[in-house]
Amino acid sequence: MRDIFHEELEGITAQQLKMTALVKDAIEQATLALLTADLQTAEKVIQDDVAVDSIQHDLDERSISLMARQQPVASDLRTLVSSLRISADLERMGDLAHHIAKLARMRFPNKAVPEDTVAIVTDMGKAASRIVEKLAVVLEFRDINRALEIEKDDDEMDKLQRTLIGSLLAPTWKHSVESAVDMAFLSRYYERFSDHVVSIAQRVYYTETGEFAKKADS
Repeated sequence: MRDIFHEELEGITAQQLKMTALVKDAIEQATLALLTADLQTAEKVIQDDVAVDSIQHDLDERSISLMARQQPVASDLRTLVSSLRISADLERMGDLAHHIAKLARMRFPNKAVPEDTVAIVTDMGKAASRIVEKLAVVLEFRDINRALEIEKDDDEMDKLQRTLIGSLLAPTWKHSVESAVDMAFLSRYYERFSDHVVSIAQRVYYTETGEFAKKADS
């Protein structure tokens, strides 16, 4: 029975990794659509978000079913409870990529990002891709050392967000109020995407150690 139980846990991890790959692709493609005014790519990101939602629903049902059937204790119970949190975070990451793609679609045929903020938004997209790529390693190998690194990796996104917001508030901002609002929302979407990665990494650390990770020094 325990072998079957652990096989089912491995199946849950495999689905988490599938979700992670999907949201990584979504944030990369949403960024591409945003920067190039690519309507077709934006529409695909929006449509593909349904797959992420579907996997989340399946994962939640499987985790709850296992808890009901197996009555797990200790580390196994932590794993299942954490699975519910992790799938919710991954689903929200997919939603945030969806929001970015919708912004690209809303401003089409124009580019949503003003030319003088393209470099910052490009860097935010790359930072999001890197941090979720590391998350995949954390989830697959239950790597608590890399899980601890992710909070520091998130600092890069926070700095980029502050830079982008600073440019909106600067007296040199020459674009419309509408564009400033777009960029403010956009900075929040990327920042929250990264925050959900941190949340998942902390959850993996807790699952593996039974302890909550201490906050890294600023």
